[in-house]
Formats: sequence, structure tokens, C-alpha cells
Amino acid sequence: MTSDPTSLDTFASQKLHTLEQRKLRRSPRECTALDAVRVMMDSRELINFCSNDYLGLAHHPQVKEAAARAALDNGAGAGASRLVTGGHARLFALEKRLAAFKGTQDCVIFGSGYMANMAITPALAGPDDIVFIDERAHACLFSGAQLSRATLDVLPHNDTDALADRLDRKRRAYRHALVLVDSVYSMDGDLAPLDVYARISARHEAWLLVDDAHGLGVLGNGRGAAETFTPKPDIPLQMGTLSKALGSYGGYLCASHEVCELMRSRARPLIYTTALPPAVIAAAEEALTLVETDPELCARPLQLARLFAAELGLDEPQSPIVPVILGDAETALAASDKLREDGYLVMAIRPPTVAEGTARLRVTFSAAHSEESVKSLAASLKHIIQD
Repeated sequence: MTSDPTSLDTFASQKLHTLEQRKLRRSPRECTALDAVRVMMDSRELINFCSNDYLGLAHHPQVKEAAARAALDNGAGAGASRLVTGGHARLFALEKRLAAFKGTQDCVIFGSGYMANMAITPALAGPDDIVFIDERAHACLFSGAQLSRATLDVLPHNDTDALADRLDRKRRAYRHALVLVDSVYSMDGDLAPLDVYARISARHEAWLLVDDAHGLGVLGNGRGAAETFTPKPDIPLQMGTLSKALGSYGGYLCASHEVCELMRSRARPLIYTTALPPAVIAAAEEALTLVETDPELCARPLQLARLFAAELGLDEPQSPIVPVILGDAETALAASDKLREDGYLVMAIRPPTVAEGTARLRVTFSAAHSEESVKSLAASLKHIIQD
């Protein structure tokens, strides 16, 4: 019996129609960056308020020059995985710098933040273990937890009492336990109570993995969300990315030397993937230097987010991410379209990325934004909401 290739197209078409009816179909659009905050989309110049380039470093002259120089000197690609011939000296040097920056013994760099979280939990947990994860944790933390085949226990958002209770009741039945949270939640912009999570996890010998993708570079003088707590919590597994505030690409795990060595031997998304290109590494190196030496640059995105929130009468944000929750997907899409007509790019975020009934505009702020443009965006959005 031969398969009918048209059945695949029929299946895809029906699924797309369902998504279209629910206003949940995704369609990538061509978008060309002109600088850190201006883009061209549909032949229109827009001010970008939905990028994760929080410090504008993807377009910083020093970062671009470092990337170009590395490409000319070392080629466009790594050529192989790190365990074959892809282990460029720059990669090892950047790992040492990140470890020192985050205050850990060692660091492992992965191809992306998603790949890092697909690697870490499966390398540490298996069927005899349990993973506790915040219900609003990033999709890649869920993917890694599911891939590990450990028992998965989903926690109410930022509910430290629930974690303590479940560890009390369940921990002894499993060999190992992990706790997975974001430091800054990418769709809500709120911070996890990392100090309390760290204490509870340590008390129950559970390993805390914190995804600091949206904290590095913009909180704690650029060192990340953990640095906003006094004293700084002890977090054994500090994950983050090179693709947001650092303006480059890649992910990392900062941890003990033993844990990082285990990743190098057992983390499949590291072992079986081509290493990062030299230009990408050089860009991240230069961006890290700027973060280390310019605390005012790191503080500016949160300052602008708070200015925006004040203009709209919203609660004071904890990060450069400000959600404007509108309810249903159609309303969020319409608001995004109206902002585009006014010259602003703010994408609508819809289920399943966020829960049903909480479709929103996710507004993010860059150090490269002007106060004038932030106030203008707030005025435009206020008019749209009132209408």
C-alpha cells in the first residue's frame, strides 16, 4: 500500500484553517533592522518595541567590528562540533569570562538558549527522578524536562509554598529532584523569588536551574537577576543566553566544573551540533565587555520601562518587559495593527504562548530607545485602548 502525498497536504490545510479561525495562525513577516530600534516591515519604517536586544548591542559599532574581524580571520563557520574540530580558542575564552562574570567555577556554551535547556535537564535527570517546574516557565525548560523522562510536577506561578509542600511530600520517593524556573518571565516580565526558591531547594537537596535569559545585561548591574537579591542566592545551575542583551547568539550554563564536564560528555545538543561560528563568539565577547564596563547602559532599559508604565498608569515593572493584557487574540492583533499604523512595531502574543484569555502586547525596551519615543508609544497605545 502506497501513501497518498495529498493526505499530508489535506491534514496541514485543515490544521491551518482551524488555527486561522481561532486567530492563532502564525505567519513570519520580512523585517529588516536599520539600527538598534528602527526596522523596515512591509515597506514602512517602524520603531521596534518588541525586540530582546535590550542594550542595542546587536548594532553597536564595536560589536559589529569584532564580529567582522573574527569572520575575516577565522572563517564563517566552525565546521564541526566542539568534540571534533569546532572547539575554537575564542569559545573556551568566552566560557572562562562568563564563569567569572557569573561567579561560578566553569561554563559551557551551547548553540542556543533553547538547546541549552534541551540539554541540561536530560543530562541530570532520568526516569527515577522528579522535576518541579513553574507553570509559566519557558517552553524550552518544559521541553528539556519532558525529554529527561523524569516525573514532571507543574507548580503554580511563583508559588514558593507549593514548592515547599510538594518537596516535603514527594522528594523522598525519587533519586534526584530538580527545580526549574525563569529568573524573569518572558511574557510577564516579573521576577521569580530566587532567594526563597534557593533556600527551599537546598533544604530538600533539589537542584535549582534558573533561566536568566532576560536578566543578564539588564538587572543586577548587568550580572543578572540573582544579583538583585541580598545576599545573592546560591544557584547551582545558572543558564542564560548570548542572544538578548548581548546581541549575539547562543546559550550557556554556568555551574561547577564537575557539572560542566558532565555536560561536555553527555549533553546531546552539545555533542551532536556544530559549534558556534567565530564571528558570533567574538560579538558576544565584545558585548560582554560593554556590559561589564557600563552600568548606566545596563540600567537604562528598566528605567524606560518604568517611564512607559507610569505614562499608562500600570504597575511598576521589574524588568524591561511590560505586558499589556487585552484578553482575546483578535483584540491583541487589532491593537498591534493599529500601533503599526502609528509607526510602532509591537507584536501580539497569543495562546498557546500565553494562557487563554490573556492575549497581549508584549512591550520591550532597549537602551537605544529615546524617552520621547517611549512617551509617544504610550500615548498612542492609550488612545487605542480607550477606543
